[in-house]
Amino acid sequence: MVFVPLHDSNALRFIPFQFATFTLIILNVLAFLYQLSLGDEGIMMSAMQGGLVPNALFAPAALPASTGSLPAEYTLVTYMFLHGDWMHLIGNMLFLWVFGDNVEDAMGPISFTLFYLLSGIAAGLAHAYFHAESAAPLIGASGATAGVIGAYLMLYPRVRIWVLVLFRLPLKLAAYWVIGAWLAMQLFFIFTGVNDGTAWWAHLGGFAAGLILVVVFKRASVPLFGGGGPVQG
Repeated sequence: MVFVPLHDSNALRFIPFQFATFTLIILNVLAFLYQLSLGDEGIMMSAMQGGLVPNALFAPAALPASTGSLPAEYTLVTYMFLHGDWMHLIGNMLFLWVFGDNVEDAMGPISFTLFYLLSGIAAGLAHAYFHAESAAPLIGASGATAGVIGAYLMLYPRVRIWVLVLFRLPLKLAAYWVIGAWLAMQLFFIFTGVNDGTAWWAHLGGFAAGLILVVVFKRASVPLFGGGGPVQG
């Protein structure tokens, strides 16, 4: 990870607290604790049961019933609440916490929750389309969180964000630089063919969904692109 988002200076305007964002984080943590409770093979077992398996999504008979997996269409939702380890979970939840509160504020809790789930579904479909023959289960909230990142870019491109670059150097940069660097990294790894187990296409699918869906889900009074206001410190 090139950078880690730490904090933005973007105050909430419509809601007193980001209850939907907080609830989603709690649900992800509880789901991971459940995975751990299944024992040494709990992560793999839960991934096979609730993860999104591309070839099972497009060919429902691809997985034998003995795996105990959920119906493939259900896994378009369940996969985004499962994680592979603590670092996977913490990384995704940190991005959701930093970017999610203001997107939730711009949409309202119910609309934000639906937006988040639809972004995650779009991310899962993008991953499945580009890896249609794969039997490896996709898990993680990064696709849904990428949708939140896309929405943040559309709403607050000039808000300044504290990030930790290479886990060492703290910098305060405009959101368009931070998110632009994140997007460039996704594209670089896709087009160089890096295969490290990261679902790069899911990230792009969720991000693209966020760019589009924010127009539908935001409050009418909330302008796109910051409304031409000043850069926020």
